[in-house]
Amino acid sequence: MVTIFFDLDGTLTNPKPGITRSIQYALERLGVPVPSEDELTWCIGPPLLASLRKLTGADELADRALLLYRERFSDIGLFENEAYSGIADTLSSLAATRQRMFVATSKPAVYASRIVDHFGLNPYFERVFGSELDGTRVDKRDLLRYALDEARVDANSAIMIGDRSHDVVGARTNGMTAIGVLYGYGSEAELRDAGAHHICAAHPELLGHCLT
Repeated sequence: MVTIFFDLDGTLTNPKPGITRSIQYALERLGVPVPSEDELTWCIGPPLLASLRKLTGADELADRALLLYRERFSDIGLFENEAYSGIADTLSSLAATRQRMFVATSKPAVYASRIVDHFGLNPYFERVFGSELDGTRVDKRDLLRYALDEARVDANSAIMIGDRSHDVVGARTNGMTAIGVLYGYGSEAELRDAGAHHICAAHPELLGHCLT
């Protein structure tokens, strides 16, 4: 039996409107050029502060942008989001085999827990692991190391499922099996270059890798 860790954004839910609009809100208030929602999709998945540094060009501005982002995201952007169609059925199939399942996201845990609860996905997961608002464990390598220790899981019997290179690198660094999904925001090339052990085009395909 394996233990399965799921990324949140781009893996369980599609958060594009909430994340991109909250970034636009922050940039507009700083007087920084504001890209379109589609031009900001590269920000979905990686640690947000690093993305804001690229967008603003300065550490101080990025710190201010993060506070402004959270100003909108915590009340509005959080729920401009939707669970991927059929994801609950896939989780239910996995849960029926008594696999241990967790969420592991770079998003602050205080937000991630609310999102998982909002979409009724709580029953499938033992715990939601996320970063802290001060940036602690925002790196997926650190987050997964912490999650494995907290859950008392052997990395050799653990799987990380995500849509971006950060998920794959975090898994491989910790000795976990890395599965990339293509329905989120990472490309097949990105996932393969990062070293994904398996790649799935749709989430029902995960059953074949998680139930063997």
